[in-house]
Amino acid sequence: MHPDLLLMLLADARLPVAGHTQSATVEAAIAHGLTTHDVPAYVRTRLQSVTLVEAGTAVVARHAALTGASVDVVETAWAARTPSAALRASSRGQGRALVRLAGRLWPEVLPGLAEVRAPGRATVLGVVAAHLALGPEPLARLIGYDDVQTVCAAVLKLAPTDPSVVTGWVVDSLPDVDRLAATVAHLEEPADVPAVGCPQIEAWAEAHARTSRRLFRA
Repeated sequence: MHPDLLLMLLADARLPVAGHTQSATVEAAIAHGLTTHDVPAYVRTRLQSVTLVEAGTAVVARHAALTGASVDVVETAWAARTPSAALRASSRGQGRALVRLAGRLWPEVLPGLAEVRAPGRATVLGVVAAHLALGPEPLARLIGYDDVQTVCAAVLKLAPTDPSVVTGWVVDSLPDVDRLAATVAHLEEPADVPAVGCPQIEAWAEAHARTSRRLFRA
């Protein structure tokens, strides 16, 4: 199967971990005062922090899977760089769904994840990418794009906006996604995973995890 088709599949909104279940914390951000005018800046901030860490983790997990190194060590490096328990729980929930999906579509992937008790989304995607022969830069680009479209799709439900405007936000973010991919594509060691936090997004994620009134799980 062509790598571009596989990337399209993994970015498909119908996946069980896609935007219909997640908002990339923008639901909590809007509940705490973020406006639609602020969304492009919110997307850029995520790409430079939370998403950068996830993309770097996925690239390193891919390398570990290809070389026989410990994927669990990569997962530990990601967790150490993700101080928010809510963000870790969200990612591991997505990882659990991806493991189930991989078990049905590509069961050969599962032994590569056996040592990790509860892998996050980035770790699972990295191991899946290794199995599917996806390169590190396309993998990182996938994670960046998926984060952007998750935010933008959620905004359409949370603060109804002209869809053409929202699509414009996605288009405008594509150069930032390319920069993210170029930044992490060469990473190979767990110690290389970027360590960039965003306390405001982390605080919103924690608040979202405690509320009983929400449209999205995270």
